[in-house]
Amino acid sequence: MKPLEDQPPEQAPTVRVVAMPADTNPYGDIFGGWLLSMMDSAAGSVASRHSSGRAVTIAVDGMAFLRPVFVGDEVSVYATLIATGRTSMKIEVEAWRRARHDENSYKVTQATFTFVAVGEDRQPRRVPPLPTSNDGQEAA
Repeated sequence: MKPLEDQPPEQAPTVRVVAMPADTNPYGDIFGGWLLSMMDSAAGSVASRHSSGRAVTIAVDGMAFLRPVFVGDEVSVYATLIATGRTSMKIEVEAWRRARHDENSYKVTQATFTFVAVGEDRQPRRVPPLPTSNDGQEAA
């Protein structure tokens, strides 16, 4: 059995995609920026769903690349709402890779994304508070 830190989250991934040759740099490695884009998309989906509308990225904290991603790897991105402010949301995001012909998954990066909900006028707008565990809802 793999160590607990090498177990992907139990929830369904927010985004799942296969890394393709077009996602590589001139050396054939997957661009870190491509991976960041997948993570931003996943976090944005959670932020928009929670705020019931448009939300924009304002910060990414604590990103570190732990392992490489290779062409053909299945990349699963997990995003979880962890905090809310008056207009902002913090979303913890992890990206995991699985080789095409393997069952083992490995965490490749993680970061905390901060989003602000904005209205049609592109000005900040209020967001609902983080759901509490005692109301029977999951924070996502």
